[in-house]
This record gives sequence, C-alpha cells and structure tokens, in this order.
Amino acid sequence: MLSDKKETAEKKIKRVTYIGMFLNGVLSFVKIAIGYLAGSLSLVADGVHSFSDIATDLAVLLGIRLGSKKADSSHPYGHGRAETFAGGFVAMILIIVGGAMIIYATKAIARDEATKPNLAVLIAAILSVLSKEWLYRITKKIAVESHSPSVYANAWHHRSDALSSVAVVIGFIALEFGFTHGDQVAAIAVGLMIVLVGIKIISDTFRELTESSTDSETIELIKNIINSNPSIHQWHNLRSRSVGREVFLDVHILVDPELNVPAAHEISENLENSIEQQVSRPVNITVHIEPDTPEMRK
Repeated sequence: MLSDKKETAEKKIKRVTYIGMFLNGVLSFVKIAIGYLAGSLSLVADGVHSFSDIATDLAVLLGIRLGSKKADSSHPYGHGRAETFAGGFVAMILIIVGGAMIIYATKAIARDEATKPNLAVLIAAILSVLSKEWLYRITKKIAVESHSPSVYANAWHHRSDALSSVAVVIGFIALEFGFTHGDQVAAIAVGLMIVLVGIKIISDTFRELTESSTDSETIELIKNIINSNPSIHQWHNLRSRSVGREVFLDVHILVDPELNVPAAHEISENLENSIEQQVSRPVNITVHIEPDTPEMRK
C-alpha cells in the first residue's frame, strides 16, 4: 500500500509538472515577443519570469526522481530529502525573482521611465494571469494531496508569475490614466509578496531538515486511530518526522500482558494497516509492544 500511494502521487506530480513546463514555454515566448515588439520592458521581464518557471519545473522533476529511489544501506530512510531540497531550491528562485522585480522597478522609477500603453501587452498579460492562476490551483491541489514540499513551492512560483502579470495589467491601466509609474509600484508590491512566500517555504524546509514533527492534522488523525483500537490499553512516546512526502512514525502501545506473541503482533499489524489506510500520506510505522503493567504505564 505504501508503494502504491507513492506511485500514484508521483504520476500526478509528473503530469501537472509537464503541463506547467509546456505552458511556461508558450507563455515565455509570447510575452517576450510581444513585449519586445511593443517596447514593454515589464512584459519582457514577465516573460523571463515565465522562462525561469521551466527551471523550477525541472528541479521538481529531478527532486521527485531522486526522492522516489528505494531505501538502501546508505539511505535507510529513503531519498525523500531530495524533494525537500528541491522545494528549498525553488523557494530560493522565488526570493531571487521577487528581489529582482523590486530592484528593476525601483531603478525604473529612479530613471523616470515611462512607456506607452499597448493593447497587445494587456491581452498577453491577461492571458498569462488566467493561465498561470489555473496552473497554480491544480498544482497546489496535487501538492496538498501528495504533501510534496517541492510541488507546493512550484505552485507558488506559478502564482508569482500570475502576480507579475497582474503588475503589467495594473501598469497598463495606470498608463491609461496618466500615472506613469503605476507599473513599477505594482511590481514592487508583487515582488515583496513573492519574497515573503519564498521565505515561508524556506522556513518550512528548515523545519523538516531539523527533524520537526509532521503536521498537526496528521498527528491528530493518528492519535484518533490509536485511541479507537480497543485492544490498545494505553500508548505513549508517539514520535514522527517527515522525509519529503513520507511520514516516519514510532509509538509504544500497552496491551494485555496475558497475550501470546502472535496475538500481540496481530494488534500491532492491525494498527499499522489502519494508519496506512486512513492517512493519505505514505507512512512508515514502527510499533513497540509493551505489557500493560503498572510499571510500564506513563
């Protein structure tokens, strides 16, 4: 069941990432071409941003490929950390792109740059906003289902591209109303938001790398599953950690001390199966069986 969950998630991740790569390639070409012909530097910059999304798509695919490798003697807990590092890499690109947008827009204001409104620029920007927001939503859905940090980071990279296109739209409207720096001011605001998202993803990456426990929703679900098992008299020392999309879990359970080994083992196996069936993420479980005696209770 564990391998089935991983394979199903990987297929969904690869599918949505390939869709993203194709869409990013088309958008980057269209925006750069129209921006160059119309003399819109903001749209050209937006096109370069779309092109950078292809690099993050490749990083996600590489992270998934490395992270899906089976555990071996040198990596007994698997290679899921590769996905974590891929998510951190994408977050770094987000921070760099957001920072570059802020610097570019600030310098444009300092140079008192202004461009003439062009309808083709507006159409290209609106097309980008709609397509990249759609891509963000489907990618985030897969990220939530698979609990993949790299896919979640990539989803936000898609949204950052949509937001940079929003800045182009705002700039066009501002030009129509005679505010020559509307595009640059909007770009600065969007850039700040992109940087903050990147910082949050980096923070989540560090949390996982420092062996923090898995998310509270998953922990509460696991606790409910344990408590609902009448054969388990008490439990303690529930510990968890995330390795990419997988959860590694160990727990001590107290059972009837009169049980024989096969019966106690069956309780452990039933618990493992229940957790694997009810938790959406791939779970690796280690159950420590202890007799329910006064000295073992905690």
